[in-house]
Formats: sequence, structure tokens, C-alpha cells
Amino acid sequence: MAMLTALSRSLGNQCLQRSKYGHSLPRNHLLHQTLRTLILESASSESVKLRRLPDSDSGIVEVNLDRPVARNAIGSDMLRGLQHTFEAIDKDSSAKVVMICSSVPKVFCAGADLKERKKMTASEVQSYVQCLRSTFSFIEALQIPTIAVIEGAALGGGLEMALSCDLRVCGEDAILGLPETGLAIIPGAGGTQRLPRLVGKSVAKELIFTARRISGRDAVSIGLANCCVPAGEAHAKAIGIAREINEKGPIAIRMAKRAINEGLEMDKESGLELEEDCYAQILNTKDRLEGLAAFAEKRKPRYIGE
Repeated sequence: MAMLTALSRSLGNQCLQRSKYGHSLPRNHLLHQTLRTLILESASSESVKLRRLPDSDSGIVEVNLDRPVARNAIGSDMLRGLQHTFEAIDKDSSAKVVMICSSVPKVFCAGADLKERKKMTASEVQSYVQCLRSTFSFIEALQIPTIAVIEGAALGGGLEMALSCDLRVCGEDAILGLPETGLAIIPGAGGTQRLPRLVGKSVAKELIFTARRISGRDAVSIGLANCCVPAGEAHAKAIGIAREINEKGPIAIRMAKRAINEGLEMDKESGLELEEDCYAQILNTKDRLEGLAAFAEKRKPRYIGE
């Protein structure tokens, strides 16, 4: 219980302390690289592990779920690992794209750890669900793009975690669903809010009311997933997408995400004003000038995030 309270408080503080327009930019590259390594390595845990891709893929970060004994079910330890991991990523200004993957074959995440849940009091369950909801909201609020790589089952809290990401890439063996009503509860970590925003109110109600599970291809057809590839190829597809994003101007990507996410919660006129504000953040950047120069010189741009 104490862990859940501390976890919720930590997440709340991070959200309050976050800069409005982005991370501060590094003044010393070597110092930045050292701090970056220390931050990411200290965030690693037994069930949630970070991996930074090297060389030309620098900037792509993988978060690997690794709890094979429980099919990546989210218990208190994994929840703490997720929170620490994403707080670390949020502090790392060199991270440009995040991929959430599974190291466990044939499962992305089976949802909450119901064996652990059974031992909780009603008050402890409420605190756990609040922390899970806050963690997924924190993932959603990251300023950089997030991609859920789904092979196998993504159920309950596992699907809710994927819903908090910007993009979802599925293998053909993916099984997605929110089975909570079959347990006489409701999706409590964002599922009732994020699913209808993706697939529409009527389809979301059907999936939640019936607790039906759908395939990766069906997920694409209703707009729940961005693409579905042959089983075992979701990671390769997601890497390809991440590389495309990684090549773009990082400040522009952050501003585009902000304009889309916040704009969708406004009326169109307010959204257009937000777009204007986001565009203004880009006008005086070195990256914008580099993009123009690279276009004129017919070469690949070298963006530095400034």
C-alpha cells in the first residue's frame, strides 16, 4: 500500500514539473551522454528493462516487458518498474521514440496480476488502479512518440497500456480485448476513455460490454491498430516506423504531437490557435534552418534538436 501511495505521488510530481514546451537542451554532449546512460541504467528492473538502440538508431529506446512466469501481468513490482522507467525516459532529452515490447513469446501483456489482486483489500485495489491509470496517463503525456509492439495477447491493462501509446503495431497472432466486465468490473486504467476516442463510441461499447477479444487484423479494420503484419514481424515493422520518426526534426515531432493531442480536446478554432502557438516554437530553431539548407543542397538533414 505504501508503495502505491509513493508511486502515485511520484507520478503526480513528474506531471506537475514537466516543461510546457519540451526538455532543456544539452549544453555538453559528453556530459549529456554520461547522464543519459546513468538515468536509463538506474531505471532498469527485473520485469521492465530498457534498451537504447546504438549507432544510427540512437534516439530509439525500447521498453521490454519481461515477466514470463505471469505472462507479463502487471503486479506491484512491474508497475513500479514501469513508473521508474518512463520517468527516466521523460528526463532523457536524447530519447526521440519509445517502443514498448515484450520479451515473452506470444504475449504482450496479460493485464493486471489477478493473483496479487485477490489478496488486496478494496482500498488497496483502488490505490493500485489509480496508480495504473496515472502511469498510463504519464505514458500518453510523453512528448515523444510511443509505439506499442503487440505480438500475442494484449488484454485488460495490457491493452490499456497499448491504448496510451501513439501507435500500435500488431502481429497476426495478436489478441486484443478488455475482459473486465466478465469479472464484474470495468476497465479502470483508461480503457473506457481511450478506446472510444480511437474506434468510436458504439464499437467501444460493444467491445467492453461483451468483453470480446479481437484479432490484430480486426483491430486494424476498426482503427484500434495502425497495422498488422505476419506473426513475429511486428517488432521489425515497428523499428522501421521508429527509424522514420527518428530521422525527423525532434522539436517538430514534439510540437506535432502536442498540437494533435491537445487540439482534439478543443473546438477547432481553439485547436488552430494551438497549432499556431506550436508552429511559433519551431520558427527560431536551428533545425528549421538545417531543414531548408538540406533541401536546397539536396542532402539528408542533420537535426540536433535545437
